[in-house]
Amino acid sequence: MKTFQIELQKIKSMANRNGLIEARIGALVLPKNTRGDDDAGTTLSMDEATARVLLLLLKQQLAEFDGRKARSQR
Repeated sequence: MKTFQIELQKIKSMANRNGLIEARIGALVLPKNTRGDDDAGTTLSMDEATARVLLLLLKQQLAEFDGRKARSQR
């Protein structure tokens, strides 16, 4: 399994289409050396300002999903 380290640098836009949240981002993707690492998988890192933007945009997108539900599904 290939592992990567992803550094999220900028969130350009977010939208929801057909039940999926799509994000256009600027990111640095580097292969990760798994020989010395205990945890396999992908690591996503970002600074605090980017994390706050991501959280706000996700909340906005989820609110739009909830607004589209019929009243009987709420």
